[in-house]
Amino acid sequence: MVDADLISSSSIVIDPSTFDLVVVGTGLPTSLIAAASAANKKSVLHIDPHTFYGSHSSSVSPTQLTTLFSSVEIQGTVPEPSGRFLLDVSGPRVMYCADPMVDVMLRSGASRHVDFKSLDGNLIYWDGKLCNVPDSREGIFKDKNLGLTEKSLMMKFLKLVKGYVASGGADDRNGISEEDLELPFVNFLEKQRLPKKIRSIILYAIAMALYDQDNTYGDDDCGRLIKTKNGLQRLALYSSSLGRFPNATGAFIYPIYGQGELPQAFCRCAAVKGAIYVLRMSLANLLISKDGREFEGVRLGSGQDIFCKQLVVDSSITIPSSVFPDKSDDPIMPKDSNLEKIGSISKVTGKVARMICITRHSVKPGLSNLLVFFPPKSLHNEQMTTIWALQLDHSLAFCPSEMFVIYLSTPCQNDVKGKEYLCAAADALFSHVDRVQVDEPIILWSAAFVHELKQVSSDKFTSCPAFDSSFDYQDMLEKTIKSFQKMYPEEAFFPENTANEEKDEEDS
Repeated sequence: MVDADLISSSSIVIDPSTFDLVVVGTGLPTSLIAAASAANKKSVLHIDPHTFYGSHSSSVSPTQLTTLFSSVEIQGTVPEPSGRFLLDVSGPRVMYCADPMVDVMLRSGASRHVDFKSLDGNLIYWDGKLCNVPDSREGIFKDKNLGLTEKSLMMKFLKLVKGYVASGGADDRNGISEEDLELPFVNFLEKQRLPKKIRSIILYAIAMALYDQDNTYGDDDCGRLIKTKNGLQRLALYSSSLGRFPNATGAFIYPIYGQGELPQAFCRCAAVKGAIYVLRMSLANLLISKDGREFEGVRLGSGQDIFCKQLVVDSSITIPSSVFPDKSDDPIMPKDSNLEKIGSISKVTGKVARMICITRHSVKPGLSNLLVFFPPKSLHNEQMTTIWALQLDHSLAFCPSEMFVIYLSTPCQNDVKGKEYLCAAADALFSHVDRVQVDEPIILWSAAFVHELKQVSSDKFTSCPAFDSSFDYQDMLEKTIKSFQKMYPEEAFFPENTANEEKDEEDS
């Protein structure tokens, strides 16, 4: 890989100048495609205009955060040593122990480049208190916030789910009919006579529902209501994650040194397979045939022309207007080329309000790395989305000892409302915390911003999916695999022997 901090990108001449694939942006989706392509013996050039890997999947310093997002609202001062803090741009986002992403990391060999740590516990905000999420038989029996009737009903429901999973959902002898599977999951839970608190725990803290499941969206549902079959699949994934790894105490794991380690791990896999990496190198233009029909390659920010068969662009990368000129004196670009002729449309597909806080206080004494779920309407009657909070400590190498970094996020349509809900969640987290030092605020530093999720559609190149508003990696991985298969329908997304081949090549 080329170290962009030591070498000026304008002085780099890339040789060879022809590749099967050029990838722009080192976010996780693009890095997955680069590594999978290299594993299938494709020649790959992977560039990024930034001086660091990861794009919007990166782990950055507090000062770097403002280079990725506009209108970041900063309050307070980063405590010293400030250089010890790493912030995940797209947090909070966790990985199930049985996540398909884990399987991809094992199959590709990327798991050799990343270490993980399990989270200590899951909490749900209910009636103004933080309560444990009882997610196992043992957890249900130990939970002091559940009455005997609630415990009995939840145990009965988990037994029903276990029977459904064991049968593979092949028939309705397990007590779940085909009609049940098509019901909204919330209606199925009501059918099981589960009280509201238990329904909320299952819907928002285990099945990870994003939107208010008690709301009737009508024709404007847009996938907001979870069907029973999808809810049961999520519960099965959660259940299979418990106990998968002997050193993981719960269902979730998190990469040490942050999410930015994930794209770097796949970049290393691609580099071992021969991919060429250049940071601080931008995309300046597309090379299009004179008739305007065929994509032929790219012009880099250094001025060098690179010819390639396929181009993949990270959706977080701003494509320069020169790529889509109304008129051009460049003989490579047709004079009448325009946005429609190049065939590219950029649109915002959603927004996520995010907040990052630095504090000396754990929101739950005795727990260091934990999740907190705020169900819809738990803070405001108008709150229609789940708010997620993730607390991490120095054991994940995010911050100095005796410090915590807390991430909060929620989907939003209105920027102001989204930030308002996150501030309310932060206030609720710390409302019962005793100060470590009386003369300083509980939240020492915070950053709030709105992350626009963009998607570019083009018939000349592939735009990788952005991280969505979900809490895990499943949707991103599914979309990334579809993009890869559209480019290379005959190739496997990481052949089965990829990890062994990478190890042999590293050893040699």
